[in-house]
Amino acid sequence: MNITRRSILTASAIAIAVAGVLPTTAMAAEAPAPAAASASWKNLTPSETLASTPWKTTSAVDQDGNRVALDNPAVSNFVGWAYFDADGTYTMYNLDDSPKLRGDWTVAADGSSRWINAKDANGNVLFQRTVPITELTKNVFTYRVFPNAGDTSVYYDIVHTKTNHVEPGTDAKGPGVNNGQGGEGNGDYHFNNGNAR
Repeated sequence: MNITRRSILTASAIAIAVAGVLPTTAMAAEAPAPAAASASWKNLTPSETLASTPWKTTSAVDQDGNRVALDNPAVSNFVGWAYFDADGTYTMYNLDDSPKLRGDWTVAADGSSRWINAKDANGNVLFQRTVPITELTKNVFTYRVFPNAGDTSVYYDIVHTKTNHVEPGTDAKGPGVNNGQGGEGNGDYHFNNGNAR
């Protein structure tokens, strides 16, 4: 008798259903091929994509396409590690892992913008900011900031790339623990897609 992995897993799904337990996924029998798995992020909403991984600021580019140093005062406030949780809260840290911001976030349903607020330790809102998103994929998240809201001809695109940097203070239990590609990388591993601009 030739028993395949699919028939075993299908039998498992039936046994679970008979036992009255609903499977939480489409069972491993329906596991996509590697190519399908890599494309599965495209089925995520923009919010799910943003929350799917931690992010590291890796570059900034001005309206003329020129790279801007991350310590430049025009962009330095936007640099760091960002952790967007699916529950609509976020935490950001400076690149030295010191705390930076925390609060609430949303992304427009069409992925065109991201809104955040920043809260103090008592939960009082300090400020709110909405920025246009210029790119959001599983590896790159870029948003645009305008130094002068009344002049949209001058701007900076702040580029973030996927990272598996463990969220500071989480004792290696943060969202970045297993986000390397195929288990590769270490705490500072990140993709550099989108940096060559």
